[in-house]
Order: sequence, then C-alpha cells, then structure tokens
Amino acid sequence: MKGLIAIAAVIASTSALAKPVPIPDTPAGHALAAWVGALNSGDVAKIQAYIDTYHRKSNAQNLLDFRKVVGELTVLKIETNEPDHLIAVLGEAAADDVLRAEYRMDPKNPMRIVGGQIAGADRPDDLAIPRLSQAEALHALTARVDRMAAADTFMGAILVESHDKILLEKAWGYGDRAAKIPLKVTDKFRLGSMNKMFTAVATLQLVAQGRLSLDGTVGQYLPAYPNKVIAQKVTLRMLLTHTGGTGEIFGEAFDRHRGELKTLDDYLKLYGTRGPEFPPGSKSDYSNYGFILLGLIVQKVSGEDYYDYVRAHIFAPAGMTDTGSLPENVAVPGRVMGYTQKNGKWVPNTDTLPWRGTSAGGGYSTLEDLRRFAHAMMDGKLLPRALGDAATRSETVDDWYGYGFEVHGKGLAHSFGHTGGAPGMSTELYIYPAAKAVVISLGNIDPGPAVASYYGARMPLVR
Repeated sequence: MKGLIAIAAVIASTSALAKPVPIPDTPAGHALAAWVGALNSGDVAKIQAYIDTYHRKSNAQNLLDFRKVVGELTVLKIETNEPDHLIAVLGEAAADDVLRAEYRMDPKNPMRIVGGQIAGADRPDDLAIPRLSQAEALHALTARVDRMAAADTFMGAILVESHDKILLEKAWGYGDRAAKIPLKVTDKFRLGSMNKMFTAVATLQLVAQGRLSLDGTVGQYLPAYPNKVIAQKVTLRMLLTHTGGTGEIFGEAFDRHRGELKTLDDYLKLYGTRGPEFPPGSKSDYSNYGFILLGLIVQKVSGEDYYDYVRAHIFAPAGMTDTGSLPENVAVPGRVMGYTQKNGKWVPNTDTLPWRGTSAGGGYSTLEDLRRFAHAMMDGKLLPRALGDAATRSETVDDWYGYGFEVHGKGLAHSFGHTGGAPGMSTELYIYPAAKAVVISLGNIDPGPAVASYYGARMPLVR
C-alpha cells in the first residue's frame, strides 16, 4: 500500500476535527469532485460512470474495496488550485488518516487526466489533532475500541507502552468465533505486510557486512533473473523503497496458483518474466513482489534459507520467541483464526491465505514479540546506528517510506513501523523513538480500523 493498504466509529470523526472546504470550479476540481462523489455514493454504476468519463484504468470493485477501508471522504484543504492542476487533502471517515489527491488535466481536454496520484499523507500542521493527557488519550482509545468491538467492527489486541512502561495491554473479541474462544494478549496474529520490516533488516545487515550494496542490481545478486530490464536496472535501494516498478503478486495469477506457491523460488518462476511497470526509480508504487526479490537475495547471498536467516539474525537477538512463518497446514499453538466478510457474514479467511508467510508478508507474531522488536530497533541491536536511522527516515520523494519501514511525522511525533492488511488481518506498529513510545494493534478481521494511529495522534509527546 503505500499508506492506502495500511489504513484502516471514531469518537471524533475527521469531519468533526476539520470543516470541509469547497471544491474549485475548474476542470481539475470537477475531476476530484466526480471521484469523491462516486466513491462516497458506494454505488457501482456511479463509480463505473466516473471511470468511463475520465478514462481511468481502475475498476469499480477496487474502488469499492478502497471505500470499505477509508469510508466516506471529505475535502479538508486545497493546497494547489490551478485550472488544470489541483492538490487537495482529504479526510477519511473511518480514521484520522488523510489522503493527498493530485489531479493534472490535459489543457486541451478537460476530461483527460494526464498525471497525479492519490496517496496516504501526514496530516498538515493546520489540521493537527489536539494532543491529550496520557489518561485522556488512553480513555479515548479504549472507549473507541469498546464501541467498535460492541459493533463487531474490531477484534484484536492492543499494546501501548511509554518510557518502558506498558500502559495498556488488552484483547477484544474471539480467536475462534464459532467456538466462542476469547482472544488473549499472548495470541499469535497474522501480520500481513509487517514482515517487510524483517526482510529489510536482513537486507541491511548484509549491507553492513559489505556482502550487499544498496546500489547493487537484482541481476548482480540473482544472475539468472529472467527479465533483463529488472535484472539490470532495479537496485536494492529501489526494492526497499518500492521504487523499482516490480509490481504485485496478488491478483488472478496468485488466485490460480495460491496452493502451489510454497517457496520464494515459486514466486520467481511465476512472475520473473514480467518487465517493470514504470521506469525503475521514476516513482514509488507499493510492490509486494519487490520484497519477494529481497528475500531471494538474502537467501542467495547469506547461503541460508530466508526463514532460517530471519530467525537466527533478527528474532533470536531481539528475543522474539513467538514469531514465524510456518505453513498454514502446520498447527501453531495460539495462532488465531482470521475472519473476512462474505455475503454480510464473517467467515474464516482460510481460502485466501498463501501457503505460508513470505519475505513480503504473511507471518505471525504477538504483541510482546513486536514490542521486543521495537526495542531492538531503538537500541541498535539489529543494525548499526547509521543504517538503522536511514531505514527509519523517509527515503522517498513523497515522504512515506524508508527502507522497509513506513515513516510518519517529525520531531517527537516521528514514528516508524509498518501496517498490514489482507482478508482476515489488520495490523499496526508505530515506534516513536524520540517520545519513547510503542503502540501496537493486531486484528483478526478486516478491513482494519486504525486504532494504534488513533492513539498515536492524541498521546502526549514527552521525551
């Protein structure tokens, strides 16, 4: 995602925190208004009409799925207002998160969009959410989650730590809905894309040892890589920052071969002949396949199986004893069932899961193990300080991603970590090194309501 697959009702909705502003009466404004209107309607015909009118390549179902995550959108701020160029900040009804939408129109054809994007963004300072006291922030968080749990829109576990003291550790809902088995704070939840942090750390450890270079290419480390453009042009730095154009693994091909994709090499065989989706390094676009390639490179250069490597060099030093990626046909004590909606009912996500978690995501962990990982990162146990700092600050032009870590905010509000989302799972980890805080939310339903970031936006900032 790029901040889109990492978002997730609220005590105070976004629209209550900031008033909507008018959309400009310009070609670019009309395009934005049409998109927001179609999305907010939740109507397939209206969404398809927008797609057809503006000649978009998206499809109605993708936008409907996106709407499930963000809820209705409100235009909160216009940052750039020219007839054929508009940048606006949009508030999400489902969370505190905001999107930045940019539209560039063809001056000769007001119905043709020639550039721009819609992506997650940090809230502008003038739209900042007021900070609360520690007690108020915790009360706001627990009250919000209590309401969502009662409405059956949240199941999961949350941990809040400040200055090495755990302030909140609690679970809501069921690990097995049919058997009415309550969730526990010690349960193992599937992580989704959180695994990318582990893959990034593994890659950077080998960089620190001089065995890899951030500017080395895919072909340099995987000499037999099938597609020559990716082999010659895509670097490790690009893979780590989602700027290589390496594309997705999910879609029709994955659905057809889901049960056959048992190793990282199996993914390479299926997707390795594809060329880049855009000139490598020209922009950022979330790529799960890029992290599959990083896992293969770690495996090749270290001489160790990817899973063995992360267990020995990341999990063990951090003290993470309940984290792994064992296949779904292996019984893992405490690994909870995930649930997704089908025909208005919660059903197990079993038929959507990969064979096992990969270097791109899908493993499992606990609140405590992720708290230990956070401390290992802050304490410099896993990476030399310079590389750890580089990994956890923005390395992208659009200021959202480091090397395998999502990054947000500045100063005491600076955080790094990762989110994860897929059918039956929704996860958030935010590490605030200057404020000495760790906030974790692990959910076993989707779409994921943003609860960790909800608290993070309100918690007091104290060194």
